[in-house]
Amino acid sequence: MGRGASSNSIPEIEKARFVFVIGSNTTEAHPVLALRIKKAVRDGGTLVVADPRKIWLTKLAKRHLQLRPGTDVWLLNAMMNTILSEGLQNEEYIRDYTDDFDAVREVVMRYSPEEAEKMTGVPAEDIRATAREYATERHAAIFYTLGITEHACGVDNIWSLSNLVLMTGHLGYEATGLNALRGQNNVQGLNDSGANPMYLPGYQPVDDPEIRARFEERWGAQIPTTTGYRLDQMMSGLHDGRMKALYLIGENPAQTEPNAHHVEEGLAKLDFLISQDIFMNDMSAKHADVIFPASSFAEKEGTFTNTERRVSRVREAAPLPGDARGDREIVLSMAKALGCDWPDYPNAESVWNELADLAPNWYGLRYDRIEENGLQWPVPELGHPGTQYLHAPAPARPPGRGKFFPVEYQRPIEEPDSEYPLVLSTGRTLYHYNSATMTMRESGITEKQEEPFFEIHADDATALGLAEGDWARLVSRRGELQAKAQISDRVFPGLVWMALHFAEQKVNWLTHDVGDPLIGTPEFKISAVRVEAA
Repeated sequence: MGRGASSNSIPEIEKARFVFVIGSNTTEAHPVLALRIKKAVRDGGTLVVADPRKIWLTKLAKRHLQLRPGTDVWLLNAMMNTILSEGLQNEEYIRDYTDDFDAVREVVMRYSPEEAEKMTGVPAEDIRATAREYATERHAAIFYTLGITEHACGVDNIWSLSNLVLMTGHLGYEATGLNALRGQNNVQGLNDSGANPMYLPGYQPVDDPEIRARFEERWGAQIPTTTGYRLDQMMSGLHDGRMKALYLIGENPAQTEPNAHHVEEGLAKLDFLISQDIFMNDMSAKHADVIFPASSFAEKEGTFTNTERRVSRVREAAPLPGDARGDREIVLSMAKALGCDWPDYPNAESVWNELADLAPNWYGLRYDRIEENGLQWPVPELGHPGTQYLHAPAPARPPGRGKFFPVEYQRPIEEPDSEYPLVLSTGRTLYHYNSATMTMRESGITEKQEEPFFEIHADDATALGLAEGDWARLVSRRGELQAKAQISDRVFPGLVWMALHFAEQKVNWLTHDVGDPLIGTPEFKISAVRVEAA
């Protein structure tokens, strides 16, 4: 769709009359935003949840589509099959605003709800009912996150969701759209500002010579004509000699990247490793040659961009402790020590102004306009009020047409067998944040979830002789760990689930590092394992 962001705004969620949550444990990973979904349901909206696990929102949902991990394409293609079979597609929208629809029509007509039931485990009539409700409700919105993207077929999953949205015309209007819920408070801003090997700030392709020329003139430096390494390529580069040095800022790949033993072996091969962070973590303590004590969110000036594209001011609320320095100051000092002739950038606003000058999406978004409230990009001109939702119909919408991509189902990279008969899926919990470098230090939280645990269905636990709270060994082709069994109906027989937060027993010792062929996103949601009594 041409924008790397959610299409609609957070307050619009309450106005949606049909909410489709797929691959998102919203109440635990995005608890404040989830309140809006709960209110939409209280106000009469319909909620449908598609997820292999039962999550809190399934208690409010009209329907829980408890699909097998990795079968999202089957489910979504079958929904589109129903829409086309019953003539519920928005032909006017397809004609006026999209391209290549016929290619998708040809593919999805091979994905009947009955065949989808065999592959996904979701009853065919539930698939049909969800498709009808979504297609016929004008204010219908989709929300997704890592349960969709963290697959070796993550791009296919996104294309399938995009096809569904374009086919029904649920785009460019209030309380509709395709909405990616960002997992960290400024991950949207990080991507917007160019922390991506394919793009310069503002999602401007680095291989476009005209765009590159504008940045080179402003920066007084030559920009490489080819894209850089993706994260997965950097991790493999630790082993094949491509990576000699690594500079990590607020990142702990030895815990958060898949096949973690392999990552640690690669980190140990580096000639030089810098870790810039606010706390020591397992990775930096073991492998870093130099540690730069940095600043937390409360100790810096700048902007955050949230999941609805809203750019807001951040102001220093506490002084830096000890030898810690601001991130901008550290990076500038590094650049100058390396011989770069960078401006001084005396404050965060000077950095932002440069970005806004060079990126059309932010040209009209200056600090004096976000002193009180933030603005949602794109803000292309001074005085522009910001953009509540993207892709508004012509003449308001920017030039361009939505593109359909036909998607065929691809089997998971690794499936259970006699040696590893269970599927492991991973995720987050309400009580901890990512690698838990911060939250494990808070006693009120660790009392809730201090020890590693995994969820297992009662049928599987009985077969293995496990009782609630028993320690067990989880083993994959890449490693093993020990954790406490939590017997739960949140998972179905054959599926176990574990959070990524526990540094002493890393779930990523078990996961494999084969990723999406286009963008490299790892397959965190499907790994074959066995469980043994410890």
